[in-house]
This record gives sequence, structure tokens and C-alpha cells, in this order.
Amino acid sequence: MIKSGLGAGDVSRREGALRWGNRAMRQGACAVALGLLASCSTLNSAKDFMLGTGAPGYVEGFLGGIVADEPRAALIGRQVLSRGGNAADAATAIAFALSVTLPSRAGLGGGGACMAYFPDRSGPNKGQAEAIVFVPGAADGAGAPADRPAAQPTLARGMFLLQARYGSRPIESSISPAEELARFGVPASRALIRDLAEVSGPLFADPPARAVFGPGGVPLVEGGQLLQPDLGSTLSQLRVNGVGDFYVGAMAKRIAQVSPQAGGPISLADLKTALPSLAAPINVDAGDDLVSFLPPPADGGLAAAAAFQTLWQARRSAVPLDAANERAIAVAARWRSGGGDPMAVLSEALPAGLLPALPASTSFVTLDRNGNTVACALSLNNLFGTGRTMPGMGFLIGASPRSVAPPLLAAAVAWNKNVAKFRAAIAGSGQQGAPLAVAASMADALRDPNGAIAPVPEPGRANVITCGDYLPGDQGTCRWGSDPRGAGLAIGSN
Repeated sequence: MIKSGLGAGDVSRREGALRWGNRAMRQGACAVALGLLASCSTLNSAKDFMLGTGAPGYVEGFLGGIVADEPRAALIGRQVLSRGGNAADAATAIAFALSVTLPSRAGLGGGGACMAYFPDRSGPNKGQAEAIVFVPGAADGAGAPADRPAAQPTLARGMFLLQARYGSRPIESSISPAEELARFGVPASRALIRDLAEVSGPLFADPPARAVFGPGGVPLVEGGQLLQPDLGSTLSQLRVNGVGDFYVGAMAKRIAQVSPQAGGPISLADLKTALPSLAAPINVDAGDDLVSFLPPPADGGLAAAAAFQTLWQARRSAVPLDAANERAIAVAARWRSGGGDPMAVLSEALPAGLLPALPASTSFVTLDRNGNTVACALSLNNLFGTGRTMPGMGFLIGASPRSVAPPLLAAAVAWNKNVAKFRAAIAGSGQQGAPLAVAASMADALRDPNGAIAPVPEPGRANVITCGDYLPGDQGTCRWGSDPRGAGLAIGSN
């Protein structure tokens, strides 16, 4: 399934490639080198200067749509579109913003996976959907003892790869809004406060976490000021020094030095080898459309594909959602137990499967005016990760997938394979319910383009954007929605 990926040695050997060649070559080198040099953004900065982009309101009329589990992050994504950024620029800004506004589920210490679809057949993936996979592996900590085993932090590199491959603006502009939110504070959202209520007791055993989420020993309330100065400083260094500094530079050395104090050692080798990959998605035919799901190791996409097949193949008969969910869990359990070719697993006749309790995740979807879309699912592999904060750096450490069962990260995009146009993008969360949330919402969107965006079965939650008559095309048929049982926001313009 993996189309391209790099070993740690390849990264350092290709640093020189960033200094030479035309714009396309440099963008490709940036994606390959995963952010080791800040010079990758120079051309984008020049483009902003020449074209006058960057001011809110630069784009008039139809912007596209944004749906996210946390409202402030969604607003930042919409602002990026308003400034002239594309769906990848908005997605990158949302991911970093979520690390500040919803650090219970997303952050620099965790990772995730995204589906990207850009219709332009002369673009990076020739008008085909593509997955950016940055699922965090287990940090070995160079063999140091760990009472809270950590995950490899992959979010920053994953979003850099997305931005370098598909973005139109420098990644610095996508980090800046998150930095400002962390430094100057942001009202605590309902989504965060709900999560905090679940784990405030054990979380407050960590003094740095208590200082942020329970100043004075009192848990934050909705609307209370969430200040994260240490995280703001870390984001500032990331913006100024480049993403590579987090993995092979001064910040990497700092992480290796202080992470043992939080009980989850992360070594320089863990950071150096925390690499994202570009991967071919799992494609399922749906009439004239092709639905592309996240591939393993983001195995919630595989489970969602199984549920979607069950719903779509029997669309003329009443198929209980329970049956689709049972198939999704069976396929996920089978893949986790034995791996193999995901398409072969999809075709197997399987008994009912079982999965352990799964951790929390969050998701979002972006769509710009040209029909470019990104759908992402992010996680710290546990609510608030290990419950420990990286000393002096302000971000929560992700939990090791060896000690906590990883989440089912689920997202999908539907697009017309004949004319290369966008149809729908959906990302889901909700523990075992995430795959069914994506599958059921996608089936609804393709069956009834003008139908209402309906809630999915508990405990799933779905973020949905659809354009019934495709995009580029009739902008008036585009709709977006977040689950009304959640605390997210769907926003755009049409």
C-alpha cells in the first residue's frame, strides 16, 4: 500500500536537494525531506508577496467549507481559506490549532492520518486521492525504563508532508495562529471541558498539566481562559527553526533530555525515525464515483471500507446498520491480528470480531473553492495521552500503542473517476463507532445528494462535506455539517 516513504538516512542525504531546481522540484524535495530546512517555504512566501494573498477577505464569494470537532480550530481553517489558502493549508492550520484548543485528543505528542484529493490531473498525485499516514509508533526510549510509555510524536512531520505536497502557502503561516492561541490564551471549549471532566483527577497528578487545565487546583470551566505559554514557545520554535528542528535539531535534543522526567522516554532515534508516508488508499467503487478510504496502519479506514461495502452493495434492501458495524469490527480485528493485504482482508468471510476498549480521537474536513479536500483523524492514543506534559515544552505526550490499543482512525473522500471532481469528504471519531460513522455518512451522501446530514449511530461522530453536483461545478449543492451531539462547528460560504 505504501507508495513512498523514507528511511532516516534518506532524509539527511537529500538535504542538499532543497537548494536546487525549479519550484516543482523543490516542493517535491520538501515533501521528501520532511522539513529539515526552512528554505522550502521561500517560494511560497514570494508567491504571497507577488499575488497579494494573506489578508482576510482576499477570496470573495464561495470559499468552500470547514468542519471540525472544536469551533475555534474550524474558524482558523475558514480564515485560511478567506486569505487565499487551499484545503491543505487550512487542514495544516486546523491540526496545529487543535493541539492548542483540543489537546485532549490532538497534539504535537501524537499523530494521525489524512486523506487528500486534489482534482487537478497535473497536480502532485495526478488527480487521484492519496493518504498521508503519520500514525505514531511506540517510542523505545533507548531502553530507558518507562512508567508511562510514550508514542513517537508524528503530528508535525505529518502535517509538514501534507503542506509541502499540496499546500500553497508557507507552513509558518499555518503554525502562527496556533502559536498565538497558546501564548495569549483562548476560551476553553465545550469539547475540551467534556474531556477534562472525564480525567481531571488523574491528569492533575501531573503538575504542568494541572497548571494549565486546573490553575489553582480548580478545573477549567467552559469559556475559562486556557493559557499555554510553554506550548506557545514550542510552536514559536517550530515556526522559526522549522519542523526538522523538532526531530533532529535542538528541540529533539531537548525532548530526549527531558522526556524521562515525564516517565515516557523518547530518544533521538525515536524522533529521527518518526516518519510519515504517502500511501495509496483503499478504493471502493460506488457507481460513477470512487470512495477512497484511509489504509492501514490507519485501520479505521479499512473498517470503514468494509462497512461501506456492506451498506452500498445491499442499498436496494434494508440493511441494519448493526450488520455493517459488525462487519467493520470483524475486518479491523482480523487485520490487527494478522495483517496482510487489506483488499484481500476485505474479501474474506469473517466471524464476528472483538476489539478492546479504544481511545479517543478527533477529526476534521476541509474543502476549498476548487474542489480540493482534506479529511483527517488525529489522536494522542488516549484521552490526554499519557497524562504527562513534556517538561518545559507544554505538549502532552502521546501514549504508546504497545500499552494502549490504538484508535480506529477513519476518513474517506468520494470523487468522480471519469471527470476528476469532488463529491464528498467525511472524517469520523467515536472509538469503535468511528468506521461506521464514516461509512454510513458516505452512503447517505452518495444515495441522496440533497438529503439532510443525519447523525450516525452512537458512539460515532462524523464531520461531513458534500457537493451533490460535484466541485468544481455547482457550488450551490455543497453542504457541510457536524454532529449536533458534539461540540464542533461547520462553517463556510456558498
